[in-house]
Amino acid sequence: MTGSWEARYAAEFFGTLILVLLGNGAVANAFLKNTTGNDDPGLANGGWLLVASGYGLGVMLPAMMFGSISGNHLNPAITIGQAVIGIFPWAHVAPYLIWQFLGAIAGQCLILALYWPHYRQTTDNEAVLGTFATSDHANSQLNGFVTEMVGTAVLIFGAMGLYRGMFFHQNIDIANIGVGLLIAVMVISLGGPTGPALNPARDLGPRLVHALLPVPNKGSSHWEYSWVPVVAPIVGAVIGIWIYKIFFGL
Repeated sequence: MTGSWEARYAAEFFGTLILVLLGNGAVANAFLKNTTGNDDPGLANGGWLLVASGYGLGVMLPAMMFGSISGNHLNPAITIGQAVIGIFPWAHVAPYLIWQFLGAIAGQCLILALYWPHYRQTTDNEAVLGTFATSDHANSQLNGFVTEMVGTAVLIFGAMGLYRGMFFHQNIDIANIGVGLLIAVMVISLGGPTGPALNPARDLGPRLVHALLPVPNKGSSHWEYSWVPVVAPIVGAVIGIWIYKIFFGL
């Protein structure tokens, strides 16, 4: 990483903003009524591939823009996992997390502004919430926790391999593309039970926006579930990075 810590904080803010804007923006296009991605009320014609592409590119593009500045965490689970393993200073964990959450909130506010007419037309409260935060579709917090924990462990293990793998030492942008594809396929393959979040900031920041702002046709913010996409990804990140260190070193 290069640049001052202030520049790194700014990179985490704008990177997370872009992640949420492109990722949750794709969900809004797929779920909200009368958008170009969903011209049949109540039917997500854009499909899960549209959502997966939004999140994959939402991670890949900031990685190319800011990876050399901040390390492109964009995710409190990654920051905490790296601190636990000793490759990121604990003194800068709190500022990283604060700017990541602020970026997620700002990105979601932009989505709300851009899709405001479509929020007003969408009467399905769960579809509206889905453009902000995740939920346990099986009505099982345990299933949600396991899904988010395992998914984040696989994500971190895969990202560590891509960035530290011997084939990508001389071309980091190939690794960035790989991480974007990894995120996309994770959404496609593991997104059924919860969404997924895989990132506390990506879920909690927008959930706060849903709860605090006058979002049209909103129902419950489901705070009873909100701890799962915060705690489970952190646990999963620590597990994933430890497994990588045990077998392959750092």
